[in-house]
Amino acid sequence: MPAICVTQRVTSWQYTAHATARGQGRNGQVKSDDDYGLDLRLAMPKSLGGKGDGQNPEMLFAMGYASCFLGAMQMMAGRVGKAEAVKNAVIHAQVHVGTPNEMEGFGLKVDIQVENVEDEEIIKAGHEACPYSRALKYGAEVNVTKA
Repeated sequence: MPAICVTQRVTSWQYTAHATARGQGRNGQVKSDDDYGLDLRLAMPKSLGGKGDGQNPEMLFAMGYASCFLGAMQMMAGRVGKAEAVKNAVIHAQVHVGTPNEMEGFGLKVDIQVENVEDEEIIKAGHEACPYSRALKYGAEVNVTKA
């Protein structure tokens, strides 16, 4: 039976990140024009046949997911008066990319490990509040248009 995906509905956006990709996709350049700004040269990982001499989208996704999960977990712990329980928390994220069995393109898998937090309820609450976790579980609104 196929999985059912329920898209999240959001009525008020609090922040919007902006990024632009140019060049040869995974061997191109990405740049953000936000508060601080980030400008990176992308390179295909060696395991996918590239030189591995730059960042790649999965690396950036893993970094964003790890930091977002940590922040969500800290927020939820604070709400229930358990901020001390996550003060030494460390989040490890692995983003795996591969070929899906029944469709074209790439498949994605994410593994998250929470270090230095014993309270399972706080971990669960962080996972439920994290926008990355929510997007992967419930889907995200995606609009593609011509510029």
